[in-house]
Amino acid sequence: MLFYRIALLGSPLEPLTYHSDDFLPVGREVEVTLSSRILQGVVIDECEQPVFATQPIGMIRSFFYSDHQIQSAQFMSEYYGCSLGETLNLYVPYSVDVEPIRKEISLSAINIILSEPQVQALHFIRSNSVSLLFGDTGAGKSEIYMRRMDEILSEGKRCLLLLPEISLTPQMESRFCAHFGDAVVLWHSKMTPKQKKVTLEKIYSGEAHIIVGPRSALFLPIADLGLIVVDEEHDESYKSSSRPRYNARDMAVYIGNLLKIPVVLGSATPSLGSYAKYPFFRLRGGFYESKRTFVFEPSLEALTPSIDRVVLENFALGHQGIVFIPTRANFKYTVCESCGYHVECPFCSVGMSQHKNSRALKCHYCNYTEVLPKICPKCQSGALRTARLGTAEAVEHFNQLSQDMRVQQFDRDIITTQNKLIKVLASFNRHEIDLLVGTQMLSKGHDYHDIALAIVMGLDNLLSQSDYRAREKALSLLVQIAGRSGRKQNATVIVQSFNEHFFREYLEDYEKFLIDELRIRNGRYPPTKKLARLLYAHKNGLKAKEAMEEAVAQLQRMEKVQIVGFGASAIERIADKYRFQILLRSDKSTDLIRAIKHIKSPMMEIDMDPIEFT
Repeated sequence: MLFYRIALLGSPLEPLTYHSDDFLPVGREVEVTLSSRILQGVVIDECEQPVFATQPIGMIRSFFYSDHQIQSAQFMSEYYGCSLGETLNLYVPYSVDVEPIRKEISLSAINIILSEPQVQALHFIRSNSVSLLFGDTGAGKSEIYMRRMDEILSEGKRCLLLLPEISLTPQMESRFCAHFGDAVVLWHSKMTPKQKKVTLEKIYSGEAHIIVGPRSALFLPIADLGLIVVDEEHDESYKSSSRPRYNARDMAVYIGNLLKIPVVLGSATPSLGSYAKYPFFRLRGGFYESKRTFVFEPSLEALTPSIDRVVLENFALGHQGIVFIPTRANFKYTVCESCGYHVECPFCSVGMSQHKNSRALKCHYCNYTEVLPKICPKCQSGALRTARLGTAEAVEHFNQLSQDMRVQQFDRDIITTQNKLIKVLASFNRHEIDLLVGTQMLSKGHDYHDIALAIVMGLDNLLSQSDYRAREKALSLLVQIAGRSGRKQNATVIVQSFNEHFFREYLEDYEKFLIDELRIRNGRYPPTKKLARLLYAHKNGLKAKEAMEEAVAQLQRMEKVQIVGFGASAIERIADKYRFQILLRSDKSTDLIRAIKHIKSPMMEIDMDPIEFT
């Protein structure tokens, strides 16, 4: 009889010991029983017979996890503070039954011609194991990716292209399919089970040579992987907001080192951490000779007469425009003018957002929804008003401004599927839409052909956030949205902000901002310091607070870790649970991990390298 430690997939439990009469290799997927439940698990290693009685291993499944999958999952478990079963559950295993085939691919006759700066960039990323392609919007980063992939494919290896969100996949798919043909496959969460099955079969068999997808694609069973490209590497979507709270960009670099394959990070506004950590190539300029003129309007977030005027003028000239608003739905908050009552979610300490089309109030944290009230629930008056502009209200405003202008809302309330996204982008590029009004989806690297006007609102709200990255987030967002305009002709960018001096200084030189910001953060915040956030949540707020205070008392006795702050979270209650947090700082992540291990609690969730603080 042989004994094995089994990591239970998706379980927070540490590996448990089971026995079997068969020899099982490390990484094999099996079925085991726990408290009368049949669970799937992974063989971690063979071990000695324990002093207690063990359960037998049931079915031996026809899937296995490779050495690099197990090693990277073990690193994630250690670094991000969760169980091995939880990290392994992110991965799609290899199949025992499928023998990979070598299929020759015929590339498109379209030859990718690179400019001299692009050739230099290609040589640079070819010469470094991890490289940052710091290229302006429209500078041709995608063409460099494809030329490097050509080289990798010629070596008989495959490539992975990571995108921050699935909203980017349609355009990247069409661009890459035009060159690589059927060798390209997509992977994302919106695919049907049948689509995923077909895609996996192509990946298992070796037919798929280029795999494109968001962060989940990093965990696919890609044999002979030869290159990982992380596009828009600055994007926060690479960081998981739920356990395990990993960052796919950082894990891509770790897996690349593990497999000894190159990793390319790309962005027009790279994160300060990547800029400071990795060798970079600065790719300036682009294919577009048109210019952008920035006009600043010192105003609170509102649709002003001057904005109405430039929108109408742009429309009269036959040009297209985009309007960025940071808040989706109609408004952020609903308030009573008579008594000041703030309509909050009954399960979260946040205001509920008004969704006019569905006549509902919705919580964007727990998704609780209720009918839009006609009168104030507290004082019974009818004086309810809404605060902060939203996309739906802006669309209604512009429709009233001009009945001839075709206005389209562009956010997650409307763009709920890939097909809708493809249709809207295609309609916009066919000039069937005159004005796109949207949220951060507008900044996500979409290729809009003929935008002569971009309006950016709400940047001051970002700058005023209690986040050490507030300046970086606001400037990056402005650069990204402005970069969508002025590709065929000169464009005007209207920026509604009282902070013109800050934005003007860095708009034409993002690298200058990175250098200045690195100096400002030095010795206080990443990338020169490491941060960890400890989260405590419980329906009984007193229990969560006591657990946090007990941890604080222990942490205060540790020399190499500093407590930056602790207390109730900015949003104290979400999904009917009270939330408290501790923010830690140290010179080394190993010191943070060591300290956190001493105070581990079942109520505590660990967020290493946090990017949000609410």
